[in-house]
Amino acid sequence: MKGMRRWAWRVGLLSLVLLSVLSTALAQTQVPSQVGAPSTAIRVQDDRGTLVTLAHAPMRIVTLLPSLTEAVCALGACRRVVATDRWSNWPAPVRTLPKLGGLDDVNVELVVAQRPDLVLVAPSSRVAARLRGLGLTVAELDAQDLPQAQRLFDKVAALIGTPQAAAPVWASLQTEIDAARAQVPNAARGVRVYFEVGATPYAAGEASFIGQLLTRLGVANIVPASMGPFPQLNPEFVVRANPDLIMIGFDEANALPARPGWSVMRAVKEARAGRVCALTLSDYDLLARPGPRLGQAAGVLARCLTRYAEAVQTNSSAEKQSGEKR
Repeated sequence: MKGMRRWAWRVGLLSLVLLSVLSTALAQTQVPSQVGAPSTAIRVQDDRGTLVTLAHAPMRIVTLLPSLTEAVCALGACRRVVATDRWSNWPAPVRTLPKLGGLDDVNVELVVAQRPDLVLVAPSSRVAARLRGLGLTVAELDAQDLPQAQRLFDKVAALIGTPQAAAPVWASLQTEIDAARAQVPNAARGVRVYFEVGATPYAAGEASFIGQLLTRLGVANIVPASMGPFPQLNPEFVVRANPDLIMIGFDEANALPARPGWSVMRAVKEARAGRVCALTLSDYDLLARPGPRLGQAAGVLARCLTRYAEAVQTNSSAEKQSGEKR
């Protein structure tokens, strides 16, 4: 049973990443929204370029992507969320809400039964057109990098009728990222990192929000921005790159030596010496979602880098002492 739950979680995580990869580019302009009295209309252009219009601030919101659920809650409208996708699990109150399906198996009838004023979905969702056809107001939003995450907050805040709420949330997130950077030891600066999001393998590249967090923390990503945010890699690419540190889900960490050719990499050979950071399910939740907990996600990365630096320094001291004894 544990194995099945773990597999379901991994499939869900990879699906989240693939949704982000397949999403269309964010619209470059946004129709200004004016929110005042309840009768004031809200107009926002979503990531598909669709003009989403609401007669007043929505009081019944359905969210069908964890990052969107978290954004709505962080922006102060959690009590207005009436149902979510099955993967939304933060903050705690959303865990008891009706779950309307996964990333590609949303139960349309259950969505309609919630009588939502607004449905928030990913741009790659196949359910948006059906929901609009049934008369629901739908906004398609997602983010692959940090600037897009900031625009996501701006658009969600405007859609829920509190446009002024976005700036403080984003500022707080930036403060948390800066604090995480301050925790990274100098010994970890410039370390070459491989971050795996799926065992095929899929990686978080330099252009992704995860990659940009790593850059903010002062380390290098072996997957350049030119390869896209979350590219699928030839496993030999990783072997040739020979990263100093591998960040990966805990259930895949122990299997690395069994991958063809991977056992020659120093990080794999010295996994117990701090060169493989095995991430827990809760840590991956933070890192997989371009939402208001990105500051905490940066903290997870900083802890990996700190453990790496401490382990390398300890091993170096031990080798030095061993040499002196000889």
